[in-house]
Amino acid sequence: MYSFNLNEQFSKTAAQFADAAAEIHRLALSNAEKALGLHMAALEENLSATFAFAGELVDVRDPEALKTVWPKGLQVARTNAERSLGAVQEAFAHTLKTYEAVGTLAKRQFEQVGEQVKAEAEKTAKAGAKAAK
Repeated sequence: MYSFNLNEQFSKTAAQFADAAAEIHRLALSNAEKALGLHMAALEENLSATFAFAGELVDVRDPEALKTVWPKGLQVARTNAERSLGAVQEAFAHTLKTYEAVGTLAKRQFEQVGEQVKAEAEKTAKAGAKAAK
């Protein structure tokens, strides 16, 4: 008789895939949390700078004062755009690292299952050859 137990092998493989899926979900959630934190920090700083400028803008009473405040408003807008772009770039870089980790995890999982299936097949083939003699 063959010593190959299909249910046991399937259960073992399914458990390994479930563990890998849980790890992938953990990585994805961690990435989303990091990206959201980066964007929220940039938004907070942008709003703070914008409201500070708006406070100065409210005090402007004549066109000459507006001419002096206007360049500061452009600088605030530029800084806000740079800060937002920096947050997007950092979140993207972290997302790429997360995808690399997921790819490595998936590759390792498939290799491990392939090795287990190969070992079981060899074991079964040897048992079959032994039984045929």
